[in-house]
Amino acid sequence: MDLPIRVLVVDDSAFTRKVVSDMLGSDPDITVVDVARDGRAAVEKARALQPDVITMDVEMPVMDGLAALQAIIGERPIPVVMLSALTQEGAATTIEALELGAVDFVPKPSHSMTVGLGEIRDLLVTKVKLAARARVHPVKRGMMAAAPTPAGRTAPDRLVRGVRQKTPPGKESDIAVVIGSSTGGPSALNQVLTALPVDIGAGILVVQHMPPGFTRSLATRLDEASAIAVKEAGAGDRVADGVALVAPGGHHMSVTGDGEVALSTDPPRNGVRPSVDTTMESAARVYGDRLVGVVLTGMGRDGASGMAAIKAAGGSTVAEHESTCVIYGMPRAAIEQGLADVVVPLHEVAGAILEMVERIG
Repeated sequence: MDLPIRVLVVDDSAFTRKVVSDMLGSDPDITVVDVARDGRAAVEKARALQPDVITMDVEMPVMDGLAALQAIIGERPIPVVMLSALTQEGAATTIEALELGAVDFVPKPSHSMTVGLGEIRDLLVTKVKLAARARVHPVKRGMMAAAPTPAGRTAPDRLVRGVRQKTPPGKESDIAVVIGSSTGGPSALNQVLTALPVDIGAGILVVQHMPPGFTRSLATRLDEASAIAVKEAGAGDRVADGVALVAPGGHHMSVTGDGEVALSTDPPRNGVRPSVDTTMESAARVYGDRLVGVVLTGMGRDGASGMAAIKAAGGSTVAEHESTCVIYGMPRAAIEQGLADVVVPLHEVAGAILEMVERIG
């Protein structure tokens, strides 16, 4: 019989520490080994107890959650699940934590919640169990800049009085790239999109499994770090060269025959909405052999049917190698079905995309 997953609960609120500990302790496969009320105590207890997973609040005295996260996984790659306030500021901080190496996040239980605690409990237990299987890849704060620009490509940005000026979006695209990701995706997307040049000559559609309220913050963070423009997709947006459109949480994103984005709240596919399969399948119908499909880290098999549709239409496909995946689920499903033309570690994904786009063009 497997040993229980040992969890350290970190929060400055006694109420939250109690609620989260009770939620986790209600599952026989999880045991809470200790709690901590601030980031410094979390670092010390993580070092002493070496838990399997840590749940971490962000706003805490002495040392905040982002600093504690970096200190902990800088010493030892312990999976961390963030507790996120359901506010715009909370979403932005959560996205930063995910970029820094946190595995996932759940809504933070609060006194004001009168419904939904059972749902949060199930989500928390599921994500802690998933985190216990994850590979942690820490990233230094402030080091999410773009990778070196490939030879012959436009420089990532221009600095005018210290402010980065993006090149205006290009023409409507006749080549498209669809990138799908889930657990571990925000950090992976940062590494891929920041390495793409403004003159990529293709429009990009991004599907990251994430609830409403968080995808806008994700798009904003990616836009700030990337040479290409990145925005949360809206109905009627058009696929344009040098622009990445991120599917909004809670909505499937598809492409119409004239290259326009459509959003829907149709039932989830593979248990998720937005679905990578939905976006890839619609793009395959529109772009055919002028489409590149990419599947990055994530749990489950979303994207496998979409990659099959892209292959059937004559398009090209890329899957992230197991060695760099936080969770080797989505890429594995595609690879095991023979649907990946190229399988490369994360730092080579952008280069593979560029080669395929250039070959198509």
